[in-house]
Amino acid sequence: MKYHRLALALVFSVAALTHVPSAEAAPSTTRIKNIVLVHGAFVDGSGWRPVYDLLARDGYNVTVVQQPLSGLDEDVAATKRALDRQDGPSLLVAHSYGGAIITEAGNDARVAGLVYIAAHAPDEGETETGNGQRYPAAGRDAITKTPDGYTFIDPARYHAEFAADLPAAEAEFEARSQMFTAGKVFSTPIVDPAWKKKPSWYMVAQADRIISPDLERMYAARAHSYKVEIPGASHSVYRSHPWEVASLIELAARTAPSGG
Repeated sequence: MKYHRLALALVFSVAALTHVPSAEAAPSTTRIKNIVLVHGAFVDGSGWRPVYDLLARDGYNVTVVQQPLSGLDEDVAATKRALDRQDGPSLLVAHSYGGAIITEAGNDARVAGLVYIAAHAPDEGETETGNGQRYPAAGRDAITKTPDGYTFIDPARYHAEFAADLPAAEAEFEARSQMFTAGKVFSTPIVDPAWKKKPSWYMVAQADRIISPDLERMYAARAHSYKVEIPGASHSVYRSHPWEVASLIELAARTAPSGG
């Protein structure tokens, strides 16, 4: 695994220098050391543990946000609280719905760049629901709603739709411990998309059934993100491919402008 990760990092570094000048035009002389990880809907921050361990081992200061999933404004506020604790420029990294959160929170002057891991990156006035209708996801009907307006994934379908490349026992635990997510977060429009002003990196999960891979590609192309694609990866790519995810984050940390 160590050599696999080193090889991936080398590939990412070479690609960054040859294919994406828009995001990598001004490499930093020193790496960004602060990494803030934001989880998505139906999960909590513990899913970042494999990525956290790799980044922490490599000397990064890593913070995991535990936002309440009660509304976009509240979730952005929780992310900004984490940013307030950083001692310098930071990278915001998000999975899934977390992408909408960092798209707003990323306007903070301390944010040097944005890393989207199979995540939403809506434009001004767009919503996740609207974009999902334009690019329908294969497993979208697995999401259901409680009488008080919160959403969750049918536990019987969680493994197949959300985490097909995780062991069955791990997916079962995630299904039974998932966080209920306010339905309104998916229909709240973005006001000021930070990816229009900040460099970004994007990981596409090619077998994603919660967000269409074509929608992910659209997000990456529109933001002029440095993009990598992971064959066979489910929506849980941040858990099933932690080495690739950590390598992409570290690439961003080495090449993002350190001035924020």
